[in-house]
Amino acid sequence: MTKGLHMSNTNEHAGDLFLVYLRDKLPLVERALRDADATATTAGDVAPAADLDRYLYGPLAHFTAGGGKRVRPVLALLGAEAVGGRAEQALSSGVAIELFQSAALIHDDIADASELRRGEPCLYRTEGEGLAINAGDLALTRVFEVVLGDTSLEPERRVRVLEELVRMERHTLEGQALDLGWARDDRWDVTSSDYLYMIEGKTAWYTVASPLFIGAISAGADEEAASGLIELGRPAGLAFQLQDDLLNLVGDADTQGKDFRSDITEGKRTLAVVWALEHLAPEPRAELVSLLEAKATDAADLARAVELIDLGGGIEMCRNLARKLADEAQERARQLTECGTITEKAADLLISMADFFINRRA
Repeated sequence: MTKGLHMSNTNEHAGDLFLVYLRDKLPLVERALRDADATATTAGDVAPAADLDRYLYGPLAHFTAGGGKRVRPVLALLGAEAVGGRAEQALSSGVAIELFQSAALIHDDIADASELRRGEPCLYRTEGEGLAINAGDLALTRVFEVVLGDTSLEPERRVRVLEELVRMERHTLEGQALDLGWARDDRWDVTSSDYLYMIEGKTAWYTVASPLFIGAISAGADEEAASGLIELGRPAGLAFQLQDDLLNLVGDADTQGKDFRSDITEGKRTLAVVWALEHLAPEPRAELVSLLEAKATDAADLARAVELIDLGGGIEMCRNLARKLADEAQERARQLTECGTITEKAADLLISMADFFINRRA
């Protein structure tokens, strides 16, 4: 196996500080998510409550309960604490962001015709497309209901949080449109810059930048202080997505399961692919395009595609850029604490977060 085709273990313990914080805050987030489970809006004997639970509220609650590490809501709590507030002040915002995550994933699985999500069949495969779309739409509705119902937030603060949630959703939808549109139209002229623009919208905003910003706003931070967290969160979010791309190509096959190398099967224009297409000679470039267009599923074909991507320098480029972006986020954390915008403890956690993003294995 060549050097480019395995994940490095040189920073095995990098990010441990953030991982401990993540685990410490997890019970608080999980409890808030359970408390936010929706129920039928109509009470009494008239409402077929059992059917509504079976077809709408139950599927969404089950999907959200099976969530991953809860990075996004925990980052909202960290955003609040970073500016001297309390984690509890950002709980409703964190729940709202996680519900948006549920909606995005439910809809994304349908768009990508995916099989598994978090080790289980995708919601549309168990409930059907119509009910899955409806459950995702409910999650989007709950994003706003949860914040509007948080009377511990001053009205002006609630409005500001909602404004940022709308901006976050718009960025995500724009990124998703580019991702899906390029695949639909068989676009192989997408550039590395195009891809980075796309994932900043699709991933960086709602994964890191917006959660940190919204958490800070929830805790009463002024606009300038909160905006500093966005400028930190954007490169960190890009690094997060680039590591996701690498894990899909050269991560652990057992950990990834059926999703391993699914980006190739789905013909995804990831940075590794785009960079390779920009730098391969005509013959291997044509072979890679052929494998991507064929929606390859055979293990040998997938391995060959990865070899070609590596030959074109895509894997090395992706890895190096992820590190560079993480470094940029870490430097911004240091700058924010030097000017008194965030606490030293928060800066240490954010620096650790960036390391965690690019050294995780799942």
